[in-house]
Amino acid sequence: MLKLNKSHVLWKGGTTNKAQFVKVLQSAIAAIMKSSPKRVSIEAMAETARQLGIQVDEDNKECQTPNTYAKEITAQIKDVAKYKREKLRLQGETWRNLAEVEKELCRMRKQGDTPLEKYKSQLKKKLMDLHAQQNKHDLTDGLITFITGIRLLPPMEKHYFLKWMKFGLDHITRENLSKLWDQYKEKCKNSKDDPKMFAELDKLISASSLGLQHFMCELGQFYEAECSMVKEGKMAESQRQFTHLPGIAADLMLEGFPMEIIDGDVSNISLQWVTDVLSQLHAKLGGRSKILVLTVLGVQSTGKSTLLNTMFGLQFAVSSGRCTRGAFTLLIKVAENFQQELGCDFILVIDTEGLKAPELAKLEDSYQHDNELATLVIGLSDITILNMAMENATGMKDVLQIVVHAFLRMEKIGKKTNCQFVHQNVSDVSAHEQNMRDRKHLLEQLNEMTKAA
Repeated sequence: MLKLNKSHVLWKGGTTNKAQFVKVLQSAIAAIMKSSPKRVSIEAMAETARQLGIQVDEDNKECQTPNTYAKEITAQIKDVAKYKREKLRLQGETWRNLAEVEKELCRMRKQGDTPLEKYKSQLKKKLMDLHAQQNKHDLTDGLITFITGIRLLPPMEKHYFLKWMKFGLDHITRENLSKLWDQYKEKCKNSKDDPKMFAELDKLISASSLGLQHFMCELGQFYEAECSMVKEGKMAESQRQFTHLPGIAADLMLEGFPMEIIDGDVSNISLQWVTDVLSQLHAKLGGRSKILVLTVLGVQSTGKSTLLNTMFGLQFAVSSGRCTRGAFTLLIKVAENFQQELGCDFILVIDTEGLKAPELAKLEDSYQHDNELATLVIGLSDITILNMAMENATGMKDVLQIVVHAFLRMEKIGKKTNCQFVHQNVSDVSAHEQNMRDRKHLLEQLNEMTKAA
């Protein structure tokens, strides 16, 4: 019927090599794409869709205002790293310094010969100066539009706004990253290039991700700095202008958007911000906020986010190799008929970044970063899922030692945490039987570690 000749059909016989067949397919598709120069963007397709009587989101009243808001913000972003430096000013170097001072206040590692009280007051003064420095900044235009979008738009429009923002930011990030990757590939070909240049490019690639969490994080920093100024008596309660922000974040959580509790770039928690958001959440639920906390922990790229997405139908970002940075939390309402059975009104799911990340491996305190994350996550959760890729537990061995320590500390304060081991990507039906020895071995190792700890 189609009058096809042999050249129109690609045929894979039993003896054809798969890799070669893929190459043939690729070149055939490339040839077709070159031969027809007509390309249409998805937005331009809307015109044809209207003629065919297909409904288009963009014609919807509820979609138009949010779209203009989102475009107003994303139109300013050309170079992601530059935008973050100039417009999201509270996050860069200042926050990295803040995080270091806060950690030092708890650990007192560089005290040296300085008397304790004097060293403490020096650190507190440093902390205060950094907060004051943050507090001097005003909200940029983009942030004002962002706050207006998530604060004043009706729920349906707010959802559209956040989706448009996500699409816009993802598109910009993709373009930025592909350019940088191309540069990196070029430099790799010419191996005589200066190692410093690679380090610079590496930094740029790390700094070139931009998402909604960066905007929320900036608001958290504004709030945190203001709280600190009020606490120190440098600002009157009546002068505060960010008191409404935790309420906005709590609303977003109730509507199913993830909230960042640990920032991945500086591995720090904005304590005051997170506390106030959760207090607001409790108030908005009228006290009916009994929560079961479930967390997933595992080596990078073992499919932690995918596991949570599959279990609960969520939308945590997934991709191979270092996707989640820090820890994100999402609220899931438990259906009323299950509330009795589970003994909670909500499940709070925490998705964490992968342990043993290659880009952290070259830093001397990478193990410390993993320890902090594992301890914190187990301390917060009622159920921890330890995620293993395939059947092999050796990658998790170091982490298990940390986990044991964390469990022992929890025991001391009378908190019983539950730990589940999940082996992913084990397709063989007989795997359970076959791995009995490995499981026994793992249990023995855990017992030994517990004794040592």
